[in-house]
Amino acid sequence: MTGTVYLVGAGPGDPGLLTIAGRDALVKAEVVFYDRLAHPSLLGYAPKSAERIFVGKQSATHFVRQEDTNFLMADQALAGKTVVRLKGGDPFVFGRGGEEAEYLRERGVPFVIVPGISSAIAAPAYAGIPVTHRDAASSFAVITGHERDDKHESGTRTGGAAEQRRRWDRIAWAADTLVFLMGVESLSEISARLIENGRDATTPIALVQWGTWTQQRVVTGTLETIVEIVREAGITAPAVTIIGDVVNWRDRLRWFDTGPLFGRRILVTRAREQVSELSERLRSLGAEPVEFPTIRIAPPADDYEELDDRLGHLSYDWIVFTSANGVSHTFDRLSVLGGDARWFRGAKIAAIGPATAAALTENGIRADFTPTEFVAEAVLAQFPEKVNGKRLLLPRAAEAREVLPETWRAQGAIVDVVPAYQTLLESEGADTVRKQLAGGDLDAITFTSSSTVRNFVEAMGGTVTVPEATRLIAIGPVTAETCRELLRAPDHTSDSYTIDGLVETLVSAFPTAVPLPY
Repeated sequence: MTGTVYLVGAGPGDPGLLTIAGRDALVKAEVVFYDRLAHPSLLGYAPKSAERIFVGKQSATHFVRQEDTNFLMADQALAGKTVVRLKGGDPFVFGRGGEEAEYLRERGVPFVIVPGISSAIAAPAYAGIPVTHRDAASSFAVITGHERDDKHESGTRTGGAAEQRRRWDRIAWAADTLVFLMGVESLSEISARLIENGRDATTPIALVQWGTWTQQRVVTGTLETIVEIVREAGITAPAVTIIGDVVNWRDRLRWFDTGPLFGRRILVTRAREQVSELSERLRSLGAEPVEFPTIRIAPPADDYEELDDRLGHLSYDWIVFTSANGVSHTFDRLSVLGGDARWFRGAKIAAIGPATAAALTENGIRADFTPTEFVAEAVLAQFPEKVNGKRLLLPRAAEAREVLPETWRAQGAIVDVVPAYQTLLESEGADTVRKQLAGGDLDAITFTSSSTVRNFVEAMGGTVTVPEATRLIAIGPVTAETCRELLRAPDHTSDSYTIDGLVETLVSAFPTAVPLPY
């Protein structure tokens, strides 16, 4: 059977602006054709088994010809595969989605159009510029910044037909606000033509480069000054040009590029199952998280055999959870065994860390004891009762420290340590991270546990040099010590063993935002 091609608008860059329909299409994709303006993280929604093919273009340079992209999409669909064509912005706003849909229809290939948020409205919004405003503009027009004869590429146009559609006398007054896409190279012509056709030379104008991305840059000027301003600032494609009085709202409504971490590239090494929460927090503060999970949470090597046995014969005075992962895996096994929290009977519950306590609360249990510091030494010093003769169960990672069980056993307790999960090395993307380190492209690396430090070093090949300018951020003294042993002393250590604490430490590490060109 013939497969379906989904022409999906990826939005302008910020991965949070992908639509739900776009995400759902990627989830079932078998082949993804993507361009350079689609955020790389969006490819993570596609199954690992999906083939990913880059077909990006940029002005005057075609990595893959449009006709070849058309053929490849149709060919894969005719082979019965579900295909996603992931396009920056919206497929039908200067995205050649109409041409691609025509090609597919002519060959009997089913297709679905999934609109995306266009940079024509998103880039101005992220720059604090409303394309309409009751006090300044009641209309806006979106115009291509350049036309060219691509007869030899697609075979569908006659030479010069495109340029003849650009009636500057009409464009100049098409709307209160004019938005040009792909217009950096022709900015001088655009400004001159608009002035020639009646637009005042002092009309405000703004260019937003990489709009909605964390490397977004904005410059403003007037029609008569903007060309020199853009040249001096080094603004290049991709950029959106906004012309009209609405540009004056930039200073009042600017919001995106004022975050305390704006423009910073932060390497996140948490487990893949936990990376999203931290990444979202970093994006909300203007940073670009570079996700490089160095550990993968997996079932224990005995496939829960020992944990299931202990849960089936619970007779403990204390059950001590040392991580949220230990909680989730333990309660998952309780469910599989047909039980719930009532199986804990009269046992008291200890939680090391607020995240662990929160995970217990989600499962209907309030911890009887949580230490003020979330390390083994604090647990031992603050434990609420003598453990001599007590039975304690620790469901935890297979690779955890032995300080707690060994000390309690020495104090006369009966301690059963059972593996609830294991952490495995994850090294996908190591080559890219290695290049970013060498190029000084990372502002900080975050480590949330000793395992993330050890696995990071192993993934980098056993030895790694972190530039002094790249700040190392660790959670807690144990992680900091591992960082000191294997890399170098961390620049900052969070005393709060939470994502909030880590983010606060990051913000304090960068007291000012990246210097902006305006």
